[in-house]
Amino acid sequence: MWSEGVGAAGGLIAGGAGPGVAVCSPQGVPRTVSARLLSLLGLSALPSQVQGLAQLLEAAGLHRSEGSLWVSAARAVYAGEELLEDGSRLLWVLPAAPEEAGRLARVRYLSLASHDLRGALANIRSYAGLLLGPRYAHEPRVQRGLETIRRNADRALGFAQNFFDASRAELGGLSFEREVQPLAPLLAEALKPLQEEASAAGVELSLAPVPELPDLPLDGGRVQHAVEAFIAHHLTRAQAGERIEVRCARDVTGVRVEVRRHGVPLEAAFAARLFEREARAFEEKKLEDPLRLSLARHEVALHGGEVGAWSDAGGTTLFLTLPFQDQ
Repeated sequence: MWSEGVGAAGGLIAGGAGPGVAVCSPQGVPRTVSARLLSLLGLSALPSQVQGLAQLLEAAGLHRSEGSLWVSAARAVYAGEELLEDGSRLLWVLPAAPEEAGRLARVRYLSLASHDLRGALANIRSYAGLLLGPRYAHEPRVQRGLETIRRNADRALGFAQNFFDASRAELGGLSFEREVQPLAPLLAEALKPLQEEASAAGVELSLAPVPELPDLPLDGGRVQHAVEAFIAHHLTRAQAGERIEVRCARDVTGVRVEVRRHGVPLEAAFAARLFEREARAFEEKKLEDPLRLSLARHEVALHGGEVGAWSDAGGTTLFLTLPFQDQ
């Protein structure tokens, strides 16, 4: 029943106010049951034809955010529909609580800030790359300076992306799009951007043979970023001659991916709080690594999985789990 859908919105409904309701005939002609519907949607009248809830809300300039939550720049509502015995559809709309609308506004604000900052950094990176091209010759000192600019721009772009994504994740607004795909290519891609850094540090970085696995419902970019974050963490502490190995195994419910640094282990107490972003940042007076790992935790949680870390005499392992099906 529609009342069950209304109840699912729980404490996020503003002030317990009643819903706006409409009935849509089998021919697609809508009729208001509660005039409040129009004010909630910001409409002066219903469209003449409506083939369901989505078409009605899109006509009001709203788009689905998550679950039964629909948003626009001006409003946030919960909405649902029920098919009646005669083929009609009962459509209901409720306002989201002010704190929910505020949360969505903060997510949008972060998106704007991310776009502006990353755009400026990308321009710096682009011009440095252009000047480093084969058309221009520079004396060694200028060449080194341009390479430093490009390298730091890349680092700043990565940091900015992680910062804004982690902030959106804390607000429940991290973008996330899954498709069924194999895991092995994502693991291989995660190693590529860090191979040069590992080689320069004298650290061996490798991917163990991946067992036969079914394709998984994954956001490939999120999974790859999480594995890269684990590798990058190990590289910040690895000593020359150590080895970092990415490996995975399947169990009854899903896949476990481990990133193992074979070498001097972290203290067990430190390994236990690797994913505590703010505590580590204040203690270490650095944000980059705590930010990466905190974001990785959110990215894995969106898949219904978990992260963790442990140390033993032979080294330190960071792991994540990915279920075979949605949790």
